[in-house]
Amino acid sequence: MTKYTLEGLDCPDCANRLEAEMRKRPGLSGATINFPMKTLFLDSEAESAAREVIAEIEPEVRLERIEAGGAREPEKSDSSPLVRMGASALLFIAGLLFSGQLRAALGPVAEYAVYLAAYGLVGYPVLKSALFNLFRGRVFDEMFLMSIASIGAIAIGQLPEAVGVMLFYSAGEYLQERAVAKSRRSIAALMDLRPEFARVIAGGEAKLAEPSAVAVGDLVEVRPGERVPLDGEVVEGESYMDTSSLTGESAPLEAAPGQAVRAGYVNDSGRVLVRVTAPFGQSSVARILELVENSATRKAPAEKFMTRIAAVYTPFVVIAASLIAIVPPIVVPGAAFSDWLYRALVLLVISCPCAFVISIPLGYFGGVGNASRHKILVKGADSLDALLAVDTVVVDKTGTLTKGSFEVTAVDCAPGFGREEVLGYAAAAERFSPHPIAAAIRKAGALVDLPPAADAEASLPGDSAGAGPAEQVLEAEVEASMDAASVKEWKGRGVSASVGGRSILAGTASFLEEGGVMMPRPR
Repeated sequence: MTKYTLEGLDCPDCANRLEAEMRKRPGLSGATINFPMKTLFLDSEAESAAREVIAEIEPEVRLERIEAGGAREPEKSDSSPLVRMGASALLFIAGLLFSGQLRAALGPVAEYAVYLAAYGLVGYPVLKSALFNLFRGRVFDEMFLMSIASIGAIAIGQLPEAVGVMLFYSAGEYLQERAVAKSRRSIAALMDLRPEFARVIAGGEAKLAEPSAVAVGDLVEVRPGERVPLDGEVVEGESYMDTSSLTGESAPLEAAPGQAVRAGYVNDSGRVLVRVTAPFGQSSVARILELVENSATRKAPAEKFMTRIAAVYTPFVVIAASLIAIVPPIVVPGAAFSDWLYRALVLLVISCPCAFVISIPLGYFGGVGNASRHKILVKGADSLDALLAVDTVVVDKTGTLTKGSFEVTAVDCAPGFGREEVLGYAAAAERFSPHPIAAAIRKAGALVDLPPAADAEASLPGDSAGAGPAEQVLEAEVEASMDAASVKEWKGRGVSASVGGRSILAGTASFLEEGGVMMPRPR
């Protein structure tokens, strides 16, 4: 299936009608429209047939193809509907407040001019769509209901009602679009997972390229703080990867030659070279983003029911309104046709199907968007429905309900050593280590003062970011007392360093024992 954008599609009922008509045509039975995201999925071979249906049903909608792994251009904000509604509202209020004065000073024409101007500002798009649909043979739609109801109100002299109908309808449509856009932005926020560039190594030089343009087998360089752009395998360098954005797991992944890494991982420390094993469109992050972005295509039973009933809803409302306007004046003695016509118009207004059709899908889409703001990926409305039956949740991942941040909770010292001395020297030895446990030791060490060393005063190192002047001085003293060349890291075991003339080992019990440091065994 290929993904397309449907630019200009702004009506949920129109989207349902377009999808239903496509599925009637040969080769388009699998076409699926996601109205909130304004996308269409269909077989690429059926693109021409889809364009024919769009030209016939919604000629103002433009079909544009999205390449695999590509991203949609952000939608530009259009303020014209808000301006039109504001101007219409001002004229509407002016008509309500000063209609008597206008009628007295200039006659009924002035009152009509104010109200009709307000009506035209917000009613023109609706009347235009209703007219075009009428020429295309579509009579029973929401535009027809709004047009006939408001024109009927004008015909019986209820100008404020006619303007109010169009104004409140336009306001409702605007708020609906804002709600959809908010959920769309929440889902789009997950696009932060998408790497902005790939640093491709070619001819011994690193060149920036779009991730979608990188081929399988290419070498990409990932520097500290950058995201891995594509799925691949580390071929050079060692580092730790933050995988929480994809897995929810706070514990870092040790990346060494031979280790598989995924697009979206964040490189925490060393520089690594990664050989690409899959194109960006097939990478883990691309598949996750596509699942969430297209969640609205997985419809819940309630949404499917709304789609089916909408096909017969509007004709039923029109027939009912016609009966209300015609039957009572005939069978009820003294019943005035104008009164029952007014009631029929009211029924047409309150029965507009656009809100009826969008209410349930928008509720589900809003739920998916709200979950996205909390970094919860939901594959579709049917998954939200399934959660209704959940009564037990079993979680086995650190980072899902707990935060996997290491912290020093206690320091046990051998006889002759103090807590601050041990913690200070450990922090100094871990000064250059990227390991998360080393970071926890450095953080704890920032709270103590290191006593004088054998031949120099060494103070506890603290990360300079956010450190006060005193802490920065202490860190400078530690660096002056350390022999940086003596620092050596033993992957998975510990580090050795020279601090203030003393040899320091920091690591696992077996690592210390191999260095001649006897560790007490737990009983």
